[in-house]
Amino acid sequence: MSTENLKRSLYGALAKVAQALANANRLQLLEYVAQGERSVEQLAAMAGLTVANTSQHLQALRQAGLVVPHKEGQRVFYSIAGDEVVQLHSALRRAGETRAAEVEKLVRDFIGHRDELEPIRAADLLERARKGLVTVLDVRPAEEFAAGHLPGAVNIPVDRLTSGLAKLPKKREVVAYCRGPYCLMSFEAVQKLRKRGWNARRLEDGYPEWKAAGLPVE
Repeated sequence: MSTENLKRSLYGALAKVAQALANANRLQLLEYVAQGERSVEQLAAMAGLTVANTSQHLQALRQAGLVVPHKEGQRVFYSIAGDEVVQLHSALRRAGETRAAEVEKLVRDFIGHRDELEPIRAADLLERARKGLVTVLDVRPAEEFAAGHLPGAVNIPVDRLTSGLAKLPKKREVVAYCRGPYCLMSFEAVQKLRKRGWNARRLEDGYPEWKAAGLPVE
């Protein structure tokens, strides 16, 4: 095989991966499976899709090597294929925010105005948490927290935050995180906490990005 034919074949194979990502529902499903293994039925409910449609999207992601299935009886469960898939997802997001005017405008209009303070970066949070200066708050559902979370994090799902405030020391800053930078649960948690007098901020990214960066997890 000539060099040009080899390159063409390689780029053709990479294009299949790009084609698998070229769908909003699949990008959202990748965010969900990055939190932990889920069944097709669970993912369908989370994404607001039919089970059949969800299965088709997951098959496309599987064929591109982005998710891994396993079967238990009649049910099929999917998990993320590896941290490099999370990194690819993040790189696509960053490129879109930087280079695509439509993405930049959506982020600015629907996410940027929600946060009065700059979100905290992962390295800064790790340092502050190790010094005992912050309370790390995971506002994802309990099953996602159980699948993996930041060290020492307190899990209070955002819909139970009001009743769980007693778990949070009021004199210490709270940093909330959820599924990723476009997950609005952490924004909602920060707003609720600030209204009740807490010094609260959110993590810039989410659990999958933290783990993919090689930072410690529990």
